[in-house]
Amino acid sequence: MAATQSEEETAKTVAKRLKTDENCPVTEDGDSTVKEALSGFKTGQILRDSAREKNIFIHGKFDDQEAVVILEKTPIRQDVLAEMFKSSSLTLEMKNDIYSTYQLQPPPHLNGIKTTVICPATEKHVKKYLRQETFLINETEDDYRSITLPHITQQSFSVQWVYNILEKKAEADRIVFEDPDPHVGFVLLPDFKWDQKQLEDLYLIAIVHRRDLKSLRDLTPDNLPLLRNILEKGVEAIGKKYNVPSSKLRMYLHYQPSYYHIHVHFTSLDYEAPGCGVERAHLLTDVIQNLQVQPEYYQKRTLTFPIRADDALLTKFREAGKI
Repeated sequence: MAATQSEEETAKTVAKRLKTDENCPVTEDGDSTVKEALSGFKTGQILRDSAREKNIFIHGKFDDQEAVVILEKTPIRQDVLAEMFKSSSLTLEMKNDIYSTYQLQPPPHLNGIKTTVICPATEKHVKKYLRQETFLINETEDDYRSITLPHITQQSFSVQWVYNILEKKAEADRIVFEDPDPHVGFVLLPDFKWDQKQLEDLYLIAIVHRRDLKSLRDLTPDNLPLLRNILEKGVEAIGKKYNVPSSKLRMYLHYQPSYYHIHVHFTSLDYEAPGCGVERAHLLTDVIQNLQVQPEYYQKRTLTFPIRADDALLTKFREAGKI
């Protein structure tokens, strides 16, 4: 994956997934780190925030360009504790017997906030991060063919940013490993949810070179060499670079995925990553075994997935009398 950023850079990391123009916070050479990148951001609506996860999602604008900005407190790492204890200032808030609480102010380079910018953002991006009620859908084979497939063909997010990665037009320096084979090959790179500072929340994505596979529903035994290759070489690459064994990795595919190009998630077993629950995550090893036992498993099986209240696909299921 990409080289680890310096502490100073951590404070203002601008990660861009989509093509941007002159009104969005990127430099001419496309560098993802921009000094004072957020100075022109005008806050609109708070889409979602979480005290537990220490993040906030904001909809606003850079000039006339719609944008979503995600602010996330970076984890406290063991290797900075000595400096933090030595160099931080403390303000007493409360003391009672043996208990006391303080407001700790660490040095700026130890107080970074990971910042992700999506610009220009579409209405779909705004809805994606907006807090919404969630429902479970039980999608049969017929439901997929008559409701889901026509919908995602017309409505799914652009995956141009995926093609940019595969073609080395973007994020080339972040690639940890690549198998260039057009049929079973893939690129492995860190997900933007991971700041690459500690292994407890390790998170990488394997994106396949093939462009004809959208989701689990497209997988057949013909794809077993691809899946086995991702499993074997992905585990090997992560082991070599991060010294994390397969027994400490959670490897899975989402259904429904957030974008319709087959990819596999590699996360630390110690990290409860968003979307790793049973409602959405399908373990890679289970997918391989299911295809070995039943060739049409993912074409025939009823699949359950969570869906947000504002998702147009939910409306399609309601109109079909399925919910």
